[in-house]
Amino acid sequence: MPITSVETFSISGPTLLSLKRAGDERGWFCETWNARDWREAGLPQEDWVQDNYAFSAEVGTTRGLHFQAPPHAQAKLIQVIRGRIFDAIVDIRTGSPTYGKSICLELSSEQPQVFYVPAGFAHGYQTLDPDTLVYYKVTDHYAPETEGGLLWNGEGSAIDWPIRENVTLSRRDHDWPDLGALKSPFAPAD
Repeated sequence: MPITSVETFSISGPTLLSLKRAGDERGWFCETWNARDWREAGLPQEDWVQDNYAFSAEVGTTRGLHFQAPPHAQAKLIQVIRGRIFDAIVDIRTGSPTYGKSICLELSSEQPQVFYVPAGFAHGYQTLDPDTLVYYKVTDHYAPETEGGLLWNGEGSAIDWPIRENVTLSRRDHDWPDLGALKSPFAPAD
């Protein structure tokens, strides 16, 4: 996975990696994860245990903001296979100097990038193109008993979603608490 750039943020932990595509008359090829390159870039050594696809047919489909609590907390490595998304994370590590702060960015299948989100963040995204396909790796298996969330459009997280009305949203995503009511299970990173 030849990494062409590593972008960090004012919130410690999340990282955006741009990747190299090799093309010829057949099309292109791109490594999306390689343990050696990951290590050489100085990124945390994660034990990826599960890969997921999420398909969304409609523009404005909003998923999140989700997390899994310890002992099944998940780091995620997110990429868009088809379409575009507005991706958002919120730091929910209690005691963190950036608690409640968010990072928002656009990910697209046109740009070979992966977004690394460590455990301790609520994560969600909104589709900007029809028939969007998102692929992500996680560091722990799905454990519904540890599932949690943060209200996607709550005032506390201050996320400026591109589409705020007529979104496609699951019933459970309507019912998560706002940041001010969240009892976070995460301690700040060491």
